[in-house]
Order: sequence, then C-alpha cells, then structure tokens
Amino acid sequence: MTDDHHSLVRADGAPLFWLGDTAWLLFHRLDRAQTERYLRDRAQKGFTVIQAVALGDLEGPNMRSAAGETALRERDPARPNEAFFQHVDWVIQRANELGLTLALLPCWGDTWNPAAGEPRAIFDPPKARAFGKFLGRRYMGADLVWVLGGDHKIDSDAHKQILRAMAEGLREGDGGAHLITFHPPGSSGSSTWLHDEPWLDFNMRQNGHSAEYDPYAKTRDDWARTPPKPVLDGEPLYEDHPLAFLQNANGHSVASDVRRALYWDLFNGAFGHTYGNHAVWQFWTPELPPANDPLLPWTQAIAQPGASQMSFARKLLESRPGQRVPDDGVLVTDRVETSVPGRGRYRFVAMRDDARRWAMVYAPVGRSFSVHLDAVKAHSVKASWYDPRTGLVRVLGIYPAKGEKQFTPPNPGEQLDWILVLDDVSADFPKPGGRR
Repeated sequence: MTDDHHSLVRADGAPLFWLGDTAWLLFHRLDRAQTERYLRDRAQKGFTVIQAVALGDLEGPNMRSAAGETALRERDPARPNEAFFQHVDWVIQRANELGLTLALLPCWGDTWNPAAGEPRAIFDPPKARAFGKFLGRRYMGADLVWVLGGDHKIDSDAHKQILRAMAEGLREGDGGAHLITFHPPGSSGSSTWLHDEPWLDFNMRQNGHSAEYDPYAKTRDDWARTPPKPVLDGEPLYEDHPLAFLQNANGHSVASDVRRALYWDLFNGAFGHTYGNHAVWQFWTPELPPANDPLLPWTQAIAQPGASQMSFARKLLESRPGQRVPDDGVLVTDRVETSVPGRGRYRFVAMRDDARRWAMVYAPVGRSFSVHLDAVKAHSVKASWYDPRTGLVRVLGIYPAKGEKQFTPPNPGEQLDWILVLDDVSADFPKPGGRR
C-alpha cells in the first residue's frame, strides 16, 4: 500500500493499477478453449484483474460448470467438488501466466443472505470459516485478491459474523498472503458496514448501472474516509446494459456512458476501475437463458469499443508520477454552476498529484471551461488534450502558471468527452499516455 493509503502496490513494490473486468460466471460457462480466448483478449486489451465467483450467480451452489460439475457436493461447503476446483485451478494459473490477477469471490451473496423465498443460504460462521480455509490453502501461491460479499447487503450482525469467519478462514488458509475486500450491492460500498473491520484491506463500491454522476461521487466520499483505505468501483455501469435496469424507458448503455463512469471514479480518488459488459459477465450465447436482455453473444461483445478504451485511462495515469488527489478546485466554477462543474451526465471533475506537478480535468461534453493555471506549482505549464477514445494527444501550448485560462474541447457542443492535461514544463514528462 502507498504511504497515503489510497493505492495498492504489488509485492515487488510496483504500483497496481486495477483495471478489472467482470467475468462473474467464468468458472461455470466456459470450457478451456473458450477461457483461453477470453483471457487472452483481456490481457491484450490491458486489463490487469479478472473478477469471478466460485459459487456462481444466477443458480447459486446449484450452478454447474461447462463440464457439468457443481462447486459443492450436495450444496455442502464442507464437501467441495475436486473436479470443479481442478478447473478453477487451471483458470487461475492460466490467468496468472497471462499477467492477470484474479479477484476471486468465494460465493455470491445469496448463499449467506438470500432474498425472501430463496432457499440458497448454506453458510453459518463455522461453514464459512471452513470454506475460507479450504480456498486459502488451495490458492496460497496464486496471484489473486479475495472478494467477499457478492452483490448483497449486510442486514444483521449474523451476516457480519459469517463474513468475518470467512475472512478468518481465508487468512488462516493462506497465511495472510492475499488482500481481502467486499463486493456490495448496487449504489453502496463496503465502507457502509465494514470500513473499520480489520480484515477489510480496501473498499469496493458498486456505484451501479446509472449513467448520471451522483452515484460516482460516492467514490470521493470513500476516498476521504478516516482511517484512509484505497477504494475502487468494482461494478459501475456495464456497456450494453439496461440503463438503471429500465431498458423499456432508457435503452442500453454505450461506450461513452462507461467512459464517463471510468473517469468520474478515477478522478474522484479510485486507485483503479472495473469495466463490465452485460453479455460478457454472464457469458451469454443464444442457447442460454438471458439475464436482463443482453444484446450480443459474449464472443462478439468482448470486442465492444468500451473495453479497448479502458486501457487509455490506465496509460494516461501511469504516465504521470505521484499520488493522485481529487481536486475540483482546479476548475473555475461558472456563473451558472450547472454548466461548470455541471450536473448529471455533464459533470466535470478534476484531479492533480500531491506535489502539484500536473493536473487534469475530465470534460464529459464539448463545453468551454476555465481552469486555475496555478493549480500546477510551476513557472509555466504545457496544456494538452487527451482523447479517451483513441489515446491520441493534441498539444495546445505553453502558458504562465498563473491566473485563469479558458479551454474549449475539440468538439464544441458535442457529447464527446476529452481530458485536459496540465504539466509542469520543467518536469519534462512524456506525452500524456506515453512512456519515457
């Protein structure tokens, strides 16, 4: 973890930029050849983390793998099915070989907090601890992060005891080799219930499947909590997803919607971000029952533009040193505040590094805006536009680092997003998104 407790580092000290993909049913829906295709695609696109669940969503402990195996014998956490977990072994190993970290959910939330009338609950604290210990021992040497929860809230102290026992089992099994977090339900975060739990190493949010700004502002709230813990959005709006689950009223999301969620989260303090495609998380094909109207078979959906565009954010942030600080004070508030910083889908956000050697503004729409050039502590600043659709850079010029200056995105009046990058000229940084 970095000194400011807002970002994660790998065992060798290298920073971890979490660029995740939700592949919840990876262990269940795909055979080895299909898994290889999926993992190679995500590695080639610059993803670093794959999020998948052992006891699957949709059918819970009854869900079978492509080979027809369930994770448990007779729904009993004390009787894991060796044939199923041998497949999980192979998937994790192959992902690691391709440079991908697994964010592994032991179970979906309905196994410890089922909805009314759902007979899926199988865990109490002793069973949770035993299952956690089994997983911890089995994957002690793997490159992974444990993610408890599974899209369900904590309604009682009994639920918290189950999760605590599972975390203790994981730590006993792997000797504390891996970080642990919690995947919450929509429009909430792990901090709501667990921020002070000693086993929770970082906070995860599910800001949900909205295209508006307000849910994503909660990332900054978690960034500002004390004691500080890293935070990221583990489930934002997916590409091709029914907007707010109301497809009949709102239709389905597109790449620009998921880009806005990406930059809103990152500029609000997240140490990384998770992308999702509505067909890919469930690995839907026309032979399978669909969940919430996926648009394409997963084999086509992996090529949707939003997935490739995620890597441009990673390249941009990795091209600048220092610890990132959310700071909308970089922006000059317009006379009409609903214009700048704006509201809804047109909310501008800004950040800088802790030493004020650079600053960035995310402009979700082609509207002119002004910045405080002295947000960068330098004699002069270089201003550039960074295109989040292509990763291409347009250098604007060099200006004294004082006063206010207005900038207009290259597509004025359009619903096309851009990032303004302000650099200390003397720092001689590479071009935004580039390397030295």
